[in-house]
Amino acid sequence: MHVAMIGSGYVGLVSGACFSEFGVDVVCVDKDQSKIDMLEKGVMPIYEPGLDDLVEKNVKAGRLTFTTDFGPAVRNADAVFIAVGTPTTKGGGHADLSYVYAAAKEIAQNMNGYTVVVNKSTVPVGTGDEVERIIRETNPDADFDVVSNPEFLREGSAIGDFTHPDRVVIGTESERAREVMRELYRPLYLIEAPIVFTSRTSSELIKYAANTFLATKITFINEMADLCEKVGADVHDVAKGIGLDGRIGKKFLHAGPGYGGSCFPKDTLALVHTARDVGAPLRIVEAVVDINDKRKKAMASRVIAACGGSVAGKTIAVLGVTFKPNTDDMRDAPSLDIIPALLEDDATVRAYDPEGMEEAKKLLGDVEWCKDAYSTMNGADALVIITEWNAFRGLDLDRVKSLLKSPIMVDLRNIYEPEEMAESGFQYHCIGRGTAGA
Repeated sequence: MHVAMIGSGYVGLVSGACFSEFGVDVVCVDKDQSKIDMLEKGVMPIYEPGLDDLVEKNVKAGRLTFTTDFGPAVRNADAVFIAVGTPTTKGGGHADLSYVYAAAKEIAQNMNGYTVVVNKSTVPVGTGDEVERIIRETNPDADFDVVSNPEFLREGSAIGDFTHPDRVVIGTESERAREVMRELYRPLYLIEAPIVFTSRTSSELIKYAANTFLATKITFINEMADLCEKVGADVHDVAKGIGLDGRIGKKFLHAGPGYGGSCFPKDTLALVHTARDVGAPLRIVEAVVDINDKRKKAMASRVIAACGGSVAGKTIAVLGVTFKPNTDDMRDAPSLDIIPALLEDDATVRAYDPEGMEEAKKLLGDVEWCKDAYSTMNGADALVIITEWNAFRGLDLDRVKSLLKSPIMVDLRNIYEPEEMAESGFQYHCIGRGTAGA
């Protein structure tokens, strides 16, 4: 089979590489010539563990190619995936679908024979109908079906998520389109991965409902952490105690500074606006969005309090700036609220991240970027952990203590144990587990 992947960003590149690993001939298309040049040289535009090796393997096998030439890629394809960005509109909160609709029009202009057009981008309910209308209007003689096939890829483990998914959701009522999608995902049938066929509308809503539910779960445990601090409970024990209930589950019950990234912030907002537009407001989700925004902004105050109520003239060492580990993605990262607030209070900030510093430099000014974790700490008044990279889980605490001016650690990801930190002589501040050694 032949697939054209329109958009070579995170979703398009990972999906294209994984389909090629399934034995499908894939052409990844992007209008950004520099990105295509990088990919043809084997340089990945994003950091995702294992992606460079997967791309190199399938390029060498001749199953994966890259181009800016839209026409031939679409004309030769059995399925064309739309995997372009759907960012939040400025000031509006809705998903910006202009890239999706532009892709649909260009696909219509280049289709040749029966083609399945697949929405892989995260799009609101009804987008498939509009894509179908655009194609029909642009090319009345086109033979095609529009399918919804949302992605459920977690940054940092996207390849495993694609090749061994919890489920694959396919929205179409066309048996012809179903057969094409079954063939594309045939390797997953062989490992008995759940394939959910549903209507296009239900498929579109499943994606938003899934992300919103996870964002709600994160927000719930964050609020429980705040309550734990007030009543003297330990949020780790609370999370374990409720997570062992099979109806709840243990995943996404890790208290922290709030969710960020490319999906949860924009998808919760988009679902809120979709629900308002149709007169079915989602009060829980509206609260989640508001609580999370306020939480990220409030994290700097924890650092300031740990430093005696002021960071003016003090140096703060920061470890981790990406929204989560194993990615270089800075979109809506808590660090984008925390670090500017510290700088505004006249702190000097030294920071290190294993993969995200190049992206972070574009977004965070007046930060001293360091070559490794320990370089941030020399003479600093406090150490703050914002992102839980594995490299930060096993710090040499004696060395950390010797480098810091004051043995203050603010751990916004709870990666250390309060008792052990107190025994090591630290004033340890975490989330929902009390303050040790103060």
